[in-house]
Order: sequence, then C-alpha cells, then structure tokens
Amino acid sequence: MEWLYKQPVKVIFGVDKIKDLYSILNNLHYKNGLLVCGPTFAQNGTVEKILDYSKGLITKVFSDIVPNPTVDNVDNCAEMIRENNLEFVLALGGGSVIDCAKAVASLCKTEDSIVLYHNQEKKFGDKHLPLIAVPTTSGSGSEVTAVSVVTNPYISKKAPLACDNFYPAYAIIDPALTLTVPKQITASTGLDVLAHALEGFWSKDHQPICDAMALHAAKLVFDYLEKAYKNGKDIEARAKMSEASLIAGLAFGLPKTTGSHACSFPLTNIYKISHGEACAFTLDYFTRINAEVENGRVNHFARQLGFKDAYDMADGIKQLKLSMNMKVSLEDAGIKEEEIKKLVALCMHPNLFNNPVKMEKEDLIDMFKSFK
Repeated sequence: MEWLYKQPVKVIFGVDKIKDLYSILNNLHYKNGLLVCGPTFAQNGTVEKILDYSKGLITKVFSDIVPNPTVDNVDNCAEMIRENNLEFVLALGGGSVIDCAKAVASLCKTEDSIVLYHNQEKKFGDKHLPLIAVPTTSGSGSEVTAVSVVTNPYISKKAPLACDNFYPAYAIIDPALTLTVPKQITASTGLDVLAHALEGFWSKDHQPICDAMALHAAKLVFDYLEKAYKNGKDIEARAKMSEASLIAGLAFGLPKTTGSHACSFPLTNIYKISHGEACAFTLDYFTRINAEVENGRVNHFARQLGFKDAYDMADGIKQLKLSMNMKVSLEDAGIKEEEIKKLVALCMHPNLFNNPVKMEKEDLIDMFKSFK
C-alpha cells in the first residue's frame, strides 16, 4: 500500500480563542483584511465583536452569502477585495461561508468570474490571499480541506472545486462560537461530520492516518451529537463536536467523500434539503452496502465503536436521525417515486465512483425505493 499525507493548516483550538484575534493577526503581520460572514452575523452584533477583537486589522466586511454559496456571491466578494486592495481574508461561519472565502481568496488575484473555474474551463495559478477560517458550526471541516463547494443556480449545478490554494493558513476553532447554533442545524451539521468520517474511512483512497482520525471523529459524534442537540449550551458537548468536525475534516480531506455525498448534491439542489441532512439521508444505506469491503474492515470499524457490526452501526445511524427529527423517507424528503430515475441520474457524480462498492443507476434506484 502506498499513500501520502499532508496537512498545511495550522490549527488553534480552545474556548474563547477568538478573543485572541488581534495577537494572532499581529503575529502573522496581517493587516487590511476582509471579514467574510453570513448576513445573520452582520445583524446580531457578532461582526462588531470580531472587528473589536481585530483592533483595526480587519477593515471591510462582506456578508452577502447564502447557504450553498453561489457564483454571484464569490464574484461579488472577490470584486470587493480588488476594489479595496485588501490583503487577507477571515471567514467566520459554517461551511458555506468558508467555502466561499476559499474560492474568493484565489479568484481575487484574477479578473475572472468563478464560473470559468466551476465549469473547469480554467485552473487557478499559485497566487492567492492568506485565509483564516473560523468555523461557527460543527460540520463541514472546511477549515482544514482544500475543497470549496459552489453552486451555479443558473444551471442548477452544485459542485466542488479543489485547489491547494484553498487550504487556510490558519484555523481558529472556538467551541464557544457554536453555542447559539439552532437544534436542527446542530443535527444536520453533526451528521455531516459523521458522513465525512465514515466516507473517508471506506473511500477507495483511504489511508492509515486518515483511518485513525475517522475512527476518533465518529466516536465523538456517536457520544456527543445528541447531547449537543438536546442542550445547545452544553459546552463539553459543543467542544467535542468542534473537535469531531475538525478531525473528520482531516479524515476525508485526502481520501475524499463517496456515495452519500454524491447523492446529497441533487437532494440539496432539487429538494432543498440541507447538506448534512442530505448526506445522512443515504448514509445508513451505504454503511450496509460497504460493510464487507476489504475483508469486512467497516465491520471492524463499527466494533471499535461498540456496535456488533456495520449493520448494527447502520441501525444506530438511523436511530440517531430519528431522535433528531431528520428526514428518513421519500415522503419526509418530498420525493415522489416517479421522480427517482431523474434524481438518480443526477447522483452519478465523481464522488460516487470513489465508493468501494460499484453502484450503478439501477442500484441507486433500488436504494431510493427502499426509503419507505
């Protein structure tokens, strides 16, 4: 077996670490920066706190970002950087904000629209602004990956872009920033963490370091996600889920995701199911499908987590979804049986071909039909 591991992101982890923002930026000699965040933070006073913590080193704010960031969000943000000659980017938010900022930090060094890169007509060069990622949800792991997922609503295309430029220079992980995340977002983003861990583990390109991190992250999710869901002020549960999110990001960053993520993209684009919930919709099914690969290594993984085998773990995933009021059936998701063939055609994404068990269209049709 041959494999490569790399992780260039420097990670700072701790409750209230965001209050050290000025010293962090000053030590890096960063100045004249852009804060990228969602509109809620611009409205609830969080932006003012971040600007205060930066003591003038952040000079501009861009907050016009939607969940599943669009090509327009990326283009408009890059234009703000060009117009103001800004020198670094700090992304404060969930995966959508961090993904947008990753693309922006490279796009601003060109005169292009992100559409050219999203359509794979162009590739980024080496030039980019330094990026600091500050996640406010425990889900995407985007703060330690080189992937940015962007949506072009004009052609209904949601797809990842990958580039080494996209690795943030630093990630500041402050669990206190997740204390106000609503219950259903806690559930959805937490299940995204579990999908990252499991898919990174059974990916065709899995490797030992990422395998170990996948196991650690998955255990944290099973132990703490429901606690964080039931009591959002439980700082221990929030800290453990922040840890899980970060480590699951490391677990899948190189092996990449597989079937559940491939199927999630049309579930989000067509049926407007949030990303994590969309990944979780098929996760227990793929756990069963992949249980016996490579001499049952997924069964062994499940036993290390305290389950009887992978099939028992799949039952545990479904029970976790039910306990947090997540969608588990076609009816829940708003999918009509006559729409399944069209849905499956859109699931034939490159991530699907990273799944260790080959899944043809007929296999996916059978899968969706089983969600009664």
